[in-house]
Amino acid sequence: MSIETTDRENGEQIPTQVASNPSQISKEVADRIAELITERAAEGKQAVLGLATGSTPVGVYSELVRLHRDEGLSFQNVVTFNLDEYFPMLPDELQSYVRFMREHLFDHIDIDPANVHIPDGTLAVEQVPDYCRQYELKIEEAGGIDIQLLGIGRTGHIGFNEPGSGRSTLTRLITLDRVTRVDAASDFFGAEHVPRRAITMGVGTVLGAREVIMIAFGEGKSQIVAKAIEGPITPAIPATFLQEHPNARVYLDEAAAAALTRSRSPWLTGAVEWEPSIVRKAVIWLAGEVEKAILKLTDEDYNEHGLQSLLAEHGPAYDINLRVFRSLQETISGWPGGKRPDARQPGDRRRRFEDIYPKRALIFSPHPDDDVISMGGTLIRLADQGHEVHVAYQTSGNIAVFDDDVIRFADFVGDLCRTFEVDAHRVAALESHVEEFLRNKQPGQVDSAEIQKVKGLIRRSEAKAATRYCGVPEERLHFLDLPFYETGRVKKKPLGPEDLSITVDLLRGIEPHQIYAAGDLSDPHGTHRTCLAAVLRACEEVKGDEWFQQCEVWLYRGAWQEWAPHEIEMAVPLSPDEVERKRVAIFKHESQKDKALFPGPDRREFWQRAEQRNAETAQTFDRLGLAEFEAIEGFVRWKGDVI
Repeated sequence: MSIETTDRENGEQIPTQVASNPSQISKEVADRIAELITERAAEGKQAVLGLATGSTPVGVYSELVRLHRDEGLSFQNVVTFNLDEYFPMLPDELQSYVRFMREHLFDHIDIDPANVHIPDGTLAVEQVPDYCRQYELKIEEAGGIDIQLLGIGRTGHIGFNEPGSGRSTLTRLITLDRVTRVDAASDFFGAEHVPRRAITMGVGTVLGAREVIMIAFGEGKSQIVAKAIEGPITPAIPATFLQEHPNARVYLDEAAAAALTRSRSPWLTGAVEWEPSIVRKAVIWLAGEVEKAILKLTDEDYNEHGLQSLLAEHGPAYDINLRVFRSLQETISGWPGGKRPDARQPGDRRRRFEDIYPKRALIFSPHPDDDVISMGGTLIRLADQGHEVHVAYQTSGNIAVFDDDVIRFADFVGDLCRTFEVDAHRVAALESHVEEFLRNKQPGQVDSAEIQKVKGLIRRSEAKAATRYCGVPEERLHFLDLPFYETGRVKKKPLGPEDLSITVDLLRGIEPHQIYAAGDLSDPHGTHRTCLAAVLRACEEVKGDEWFQQCEVWLYRGAWQEWAPHEIEMAVPLSPDEVERKRVAIFKHESQKDKALFPGPDRREFWQRAEQRNAETAQTFDRLGLAEFEAIEGFVRWKGDVI
């Protein structure tokens, strides 16, 4: 774990720290807050905190709770002001920020409830202007905010200061941007249920804090983060106003920092050590800049695009080009599990554990369709080539099923049981419950246990159909139903010992030679990140087992984003027929077809996303001068880091 710090010399207009592990960022920010609280307590003064909601600060709050519980950090001298709240919103509703703050922080520390301030979503609209003025006055009477904690929205908003918010804006009622409402749709079980307005601190209120800390995680935030940190100051991206703050700092994980110049093209910001991975990244970048295949790059191309030092240390261009071209060529493999002995030919590149055939391959799928969406072609290849393929579905995926599908399946089961005279009384009772509950269900209401089970069974039956089509028998499917997920709502519990134990037991039961896990951390609902953590922590626990010494862990992507060409370490090409087979496998997930309940910001269907990303990867390889394929699924080998 390392944290890299920068200053403004490399084009970043806000001091920024990048860490390989989000948990380290959460700890460092929590430590800074704890330091302030302790200092103020020693002086007999209050510490005034501006707090944010959302998935990003959850780790900070968890660490503050731990500091209170285990190390005696007291919050009796702390006053808090939250950034925002939906309007209208009752405090006990699932999506309420009052409820969020209680569940994640306030109910677990010794803060005086009178010192907690969260915008009131229950007011009559005519009361809001005066309330907002009073909110500003309370901040002023508390002595101003010492530390303001922020996330950043996909539109560049801080708090709910949407594009167009000026530098001097104060606490007010605001209409939410369409993109913000789409991003919040999963919390409300549909965009149509997201409130259209919110009460938010203004940009000027935020900038009035003595210290501002903004945190962002995941590839999905990388583009807007780069604009906020490196772009011009503009009301169109309110986060850019932080460039004017004398004591603002940004904390990013490597994924959120990916679009910063220092990450995207570090050779343009100063001297770099030309290790092989950086050379490969630079050459692929250069080929894209000049629109040439790798083997056509010249000394002039390197010199004219800021790569003079690479050319001087490792040139001429021909030699650099050839090394990078060969490294990319060696990633391409139509045999992801290794070749059958009778299929090997002279000149084949030997891969690790090549002599183990057939292999046991264990594919972890966060939701019941991620396996076929993200690596369906490779899954089909592994099965067709004789390997023992297992698929572990980590969660039930039950919240992502439309209520209409529950009614349809309940009707079918009822008709089936009546037709064959199978316990018609119990089925009728279930049908009645489904009809009554869903007829009276309120927006955002958690489903009953019975309906959650029905939705889980719908997803399970679709997974069975998809893998059956791919050639994986049902006895090799493992439905883990990890407890962290089973809340009936988008917000999940933290990963716990039982989740880890279930995963470890499966690994030791199968003893796979290959493990595939979703490294797709841009899932806006956070399930992918938690599921990956479960797999990697389990691998860390079993790494001393004898069988694990002959095991490789591969990370796939596809549902939310794709690996960049310079990152890919195994590229599995797909023929047109295999692309068609993958599509059919995805279509078996009928409840997710045509329109998914929680599609995220990308409005394309999942099969369209996957096909277009796989095709784009193949086209990129083609433009770089490699063989032309219909599609490519990319994989990266796990290096042993744990999130």
